[in-house]
Amino acid sequence: MKAVINGVRYDTAKAALIGEADNLGRGVESVTDFKYWSAGLYRTPRSGRYFLAGEGGPMTRFSRSTGNNSWAGGAKIIPLDEEDALAWAEENLPAEVIERHFAGIEDA
Repeated sequence: MKAVINGVRYDTAKAALIGEADNLGRGVESVTDFKYWSAGLYRTPRSGRYFLAGEGGPMTRFSRSTGNNSWAGGAKIIPLDEEDALAWAEENLPAEVIERHFAGIEDA
């Protein structure tokens, strides 16, 4: 998947995949649920920017407007700053993946 957002090119084929997740079993029981989503967290090779590439139903961040206050499922790339990327990773990825890809993780 590719997108140019605010003059920056994001390409899943060239970026490093940090991890993937979906919400099946976490309040969503089927891929046909309007709240179902599936996404990968990526980091660009040159600038180190983070982004999500995913798809989901009409009640997710990946939805698209169909006009007249109506929404449908969709797929898109969503740029994230490092703080938001870490927050997404903490909610959706195993600790060892987070420690490998994010600096500054400290012991309690």
